[in-house]
Amino acid sequence: MTDAATLNAVLNRIDANMPQAVTRLQALLRIPSISTDPAFAPNCRAAADWLVRELQDLGFDAQTYDTPGHPMVVGQAGADQGPCLLFYGHYDVQPVDPLALWHNDPFDPHIEETPDGAVIRGRGASDDKGQLMTFLEACRAFQAETGTLPARIKVFFEGEEESGSPSLVPFMGTHADLLSADLALICDTGLFQGKTPAIVTMLRGLLGEEVVISGPTKDLHSGLYGGAAINPVRVLVKIIASLHDDTGRVTVPEFYDDVEELPDAMRAQWQALSFDHADFLGKVGLSQPAGEQDRTPLEMLWSRPTCEVNGIIGGYTGDGFKTVLPAEARAKISFRLVPGQDPHAIRDNFRAMVRAMLPADCRVEFLGHGASRASKMATTAPAFEQARQALSEEWGCAAAFVGSGGSIPVAGHFKTVLDMDAMLVGFSKDDDQIHSPNEKYDLKSFHKGIRSWARILARLSA
Repeated sequence: MTDAATLNAVLNRIDANMPQAVTRLQALLRIPSISTDPAFAPNCRAAADWLVRELQDLGFDAQTYDTPGHPMVVGQAGADQGPCLLFYGHYDVQPVDPLALWHNDPFDPHIEETPDGAVIRGRGASDDKGQLMTFLEACRAFQAETGTLPARIKVFFEGEEESGSPSLVPFMGTHADLLSADLALICDTGLFQGKTPAIVTMLRGLLGEEVVISGPTKDLHSGLYGGAAINPVRVLVKIIASLHDDTGRVTVPEFYDDVEELPDAMRAQWQALSFDHADFLGKVGLSQPAGEQDRTPLEMLWSRPTCEVNGIIGGYTGDGFKTVLPAEARAKISFRLVPGQDPHAIRDNFRAMVRAMLPADCRVEFLGHGASRASKMATTAPAFEQARQALSEEWGCAAAFVGSGGSIPVAGHFKTVLDMDAMLVGFSKDDDQIHSPNEKYDLKSFHKGIRSWARILARLSA
């Protein structure tokens, strides 16, 4: 157990060592660990090796583990007694395209002063290298101040999160004993509205479908065949238009059958956050919520399922004009799912719905792009309230249990593969431009993130 005096000493050491912590983060950010491009495979391995050296310097028994893709990094340290905590992060990053929109080299991280304070700008600064390093720097401060860690700690870093994590579940299953712990900690989320510390307790699942509608055997001249020949684009857009009713509800059969209603206590907490949907939408040039009309915007974002068209391709899309009747049209459609929904059942119902709408002379092909269930955390477990109190103390305001519109499948994998709950705590901001040019991470987020993990570790070690 960490007493108040020891915790204060650890926090003071974090404050004093911030320049060195920033330097270490910059060193990791300089490694172009882009997991989606095979040309950067040596760089992904270099990032994994860099993390192993850092962990070993902190007293961890750490090493890389080869996979069919990029290496996994696993390490452990601390006393055998007390709780065992597993921290997860990812060291790979998104591609930097379009490079011309970056103000500086994306892998030459630098400190920049902005009206909201200093930031560190570079690919991976917020997603997820900066977040990952907040935890390592908290461990560093404990080791430097006390000579040990406050609990038994394992770390698990992967290098394929940005490319679908194809090696993750097989590795977890094969190395379950190595990774087993009482609780998983994930730092890949953010502050609510950029200022309120939050613990994500609900994550939506994700189902990706690509629909390919085929008609004639080749593209046709629209003057010679138009009207008489079926047009796959016309068929596709009719299907797409049928996916929602006039109130914003999804029309796929049985789509809502297993959707759980939000508990009253959670709804009240979300309402207390005073979410400004007009400001949220206004920042992207919109004004009116377009989802289910009987739901609040936060409910739409965090606790309700969605169906969205992410791309449509068909016919001639180049410069100028070409009067073509295309042989094929395709669309990419994603479903964000909530607890209770089975992505495989929804996939079957969606495909059956599309097939039922096909006219004569048309064929359909479906290409699956992943299916993961939603995650719901057991917030009644004492660790969640302990972490919420620790965050509240550090940030000077009440931390909140929140939902997330995004999907972090690893949280669900920890439950299904390793039978452990996951706690998601992060310090990014909505304007960090993750996956986009000029990604950044606020130095305040980095600093207070380190201090937050120190407080959480002290609480959880009790």
